[in-house]
Amino acid sequence: MAAVLLTGSIAGFDAAAAQRETRIPQAAVDAAGELRERALASDLGFKITESLTTEVGPRLAGSEADARAVAWAQAKFRELGFDKVWTEPVTFPKWERRSEHAEVLGASAQPLRLTALGGSPGGTVEGEVVRFADLAALEAVPAGSLAGKIAFIDFAMPRAKDGAGYGPGGRVRSRGPSAAIRAGAAGFLMRSAGTDSHRMPHTGITRFDDGLKPIPSAALSAPDAEQLSRLAARGATRVRVALDCGWDGQATSYNVIGEIRGKSKPEEVVIIGGHLDSWDQGTGAIDDGAGVGLTMAAAKLIGQSKLRPARSVRVIAFANEEQGLYGGRAYAAKHVADVRKHQIGAESDFGAGRIYAYSSSAPDYAKNADKQIADALAPLGIEYTPGKGGPGPDIGPFAAQGLAWARLAQDGTDYFDYHHTPDDTLDKIDPKALAQNVAAYAVFAYLAASADGDFGSAPKQVTPPEE
Repeated sequence: MAAVLLTGSIAGFDAAAAQRETRIPQAAVDAAGELRERALASDLGFKITESLTTEVGPRLAGSEADARAVAWAQAKFRELGFDKVWTEPVTFPKWERRSEHAEVLGASAQPLRLTALGGSPGGTVEGEVVRFADLAALEAVPAGSLAGKIAFIDFAMPRAKDGAGYGPGGRVRSRGPSAAIRAGAAGFLMRSAGTDSHRMPHTGITRFDDGLKPIPSAALSAPDAEQLSRLAARGATRVRVALDCGWDGQATSYNVIGEIRGKSKPEEVVIIGGHLDSWDQGTGAIDDGAGVGLTMAAAKLIGQSKLRPARSVRVIAFANEEQGLYGGRAYAAKHVADVRKHQIGAESDFGAGRIYAYSSSAPDYAKNADKQIADALAPLGIEYTPGKGGPGPDIGPFAAQGLAWARLAQDGTDYFDYHHTPDDTLDKIDPKALAQNVAAYAVFAYLAASADGDFGSAPKQVTPPEE
């Protein structure tokens, strides 16, 4: 009887799986090929990115420019002919940067180029610099041993196509200040989490553990970090750091959303997008004007297709990603009850380099459809890499609650040369590479929205893999 029951169970499962198998109609696959070629020949993605970075410029969350970016996004969606445009509020603490200075004191007196880390308090601190090679070395020192001194982590982030070096580099920024406080330091300095050798410090958000009194915390440009290390190796070196920055109440911005309506299942959606805010140093071109521009363009081109997809394609320009994924968290909280209506999601937030790999969280019954998408992406030089990667940052909170996700991996070899610096400007974007991104997102979103069947979105608590 056990054998009979087992056989019946397997047969039943196979029948259910076959009945549920997700596939993409051949007509949609053929249309996607035409869409891909139109996108490659279009400069729309670059034009949209140019508009945002020129007309608005830097867009620090909660600033006047952030509000102008929200108005810009609404107007741009309407100008592009999206069927529906709306906003959803996102509230968060407001951080401001006003001025920042640093200098070496004494016999080798000289200025240092640095930038306050987002979330740092203001203040002026002066003290002897104590250099550490990495985060672990600072975390290992006895409590109180750095009283009155300035902790300095001189960790050089490695370059990688997939940005893998940002993990350890980012941890210095997020955990280093708290480690310095526990050691008794009056201030914290770090070599920027970046891969360039320019005198351009990289900013980014930091955190202070509960119960600790925050201290002024900043990042030095790579050449200045190396200079400070050489000085410290010669003997006791004193530095003065003066930061005028800090938290200033609450602010409300908005996720700005545009939708191209699906033909037969408009209530179901594929979501794509990027984040609308940026740091205040550059004009936010690669981080993340390009993500907003290319996904707007992809959806616009889908809307012009002769064969409309069954589902709607929804583009989200997320609010305040930089300081804590506030837009992504707000979207997930608002829409979690409708997770099944969200076919799949993907976010572009890694610059504008060519996409070289595709993967997704598709379950077994959707693997054939996933392969159909990969095959349609292959002419763009994109490899199918199932099982690798994870969702984009703002997609992550929703993916943790059951949203199916896709990863279109961009070449980030030089991304961290410009990331969070004054050098994040439009000239760093290759229009042809951006057009390839538009084509990839258009093909992906179009085919996912055209599929017969789903990609596994369902209410559940999961831990999605990191991007």
